[in-house]
Amino acid sequence: MSEQHSLTYTPPRDGVHTEPGAIRFVIVALAVLFLLIFVVLPLVVVFASAFSRGIPAYFTALRQPEALAAIKLTLLIAAISVSLNLIFGVIAAWAIAKFDFPGKTFLITLIDLPFSVSPVISGLVFVLLFGAQGFFGSWLQANDIRILFAVPGIALATIFVTFPFVARALIPLMQEQGTQEEEAAISLGASGLQTFFRVTLPNIKWGLLYGVLLCNARAMGEFGAVSVVSGHIRGETNTMPLLVEILYNEYQFVASFAIASLLAMLALITLVAKTILERRLDETQVPSDD
Repeated sequence: MSEQHSLTYTPPRDGVHTEPGAIRFVIVALAVLFLLIFVVLPLVVVFASAFSRGIPAYFTALRQPEALAAIKLTLLIAAISVSLNLIFGVIAAWAIAKFDFPGKTFLITLIDLPFSVSPVISGLVFVLLFGAQGFFGSWLQANDIRILFAVPGIALATIFVTFPFVARALIPLMQEQGTQEEEAAISLGASGLQTFFRVTLPNIKWGLLYGVLLCNARAMGEFGAVSVVSGHIRGETNTMPLLVEILYNEYQFVASFAIASLLAMLALITLVAKTILERRLDETQVPSDD
């Protein structure tokens, strides 16, 4: 038995640095080149085109009634979808991570469903449900209720495509943390709500912010599902991504790229915040028993 230790394989100390320097240089150069072409260059083009006629023209484009309406609608839809998905995500993650119940695997599959369904297909599903010839269409018309080509339809489509983000950010975190702290709080006389707000919520706050951040970014940038259910009514149902396409097709390039630059800035802010939150999450991970 004592000889087994001497026969154990020990990997080289330099690990991934065993490749020749030329190969490492080529790999890094290809990665940097890829990022420059597919990430940095498009951002540069967006901002350069937005400011191509100067700063006054840029802000004039953003102050147009159509642009203001699109910005307000985008913020409204993002607020609705993030708020509802925040509530659902916390409840679903708490149930999946803390309890065992029949249909648990099926619930996890349903949460992941929007990841595997094209946004355009999800938009068509709402058309089949709430359209004039849809399943609920006649009832909605009889009661003068508008779902499609109005804010409710856009909100429903956005909620669907952003459905998994909060729950998926919280489930692995809460599973890793276990139930010991909650059980201890309950054994000391804490109620369910007290346990959640004083024990569970502080432990998941960074993961919750991470999920909300991704959910908000997807909600504000969603195009496919919203395009199907919005009807493209100018000044009413066009979100920022839809308006970018419309203005570009009408050769209003400065206005189009001005609005696109707002979405690009959102992407950059999201990237920075995502990096910060990932570091916070790494710091709060429960150490493993090695």
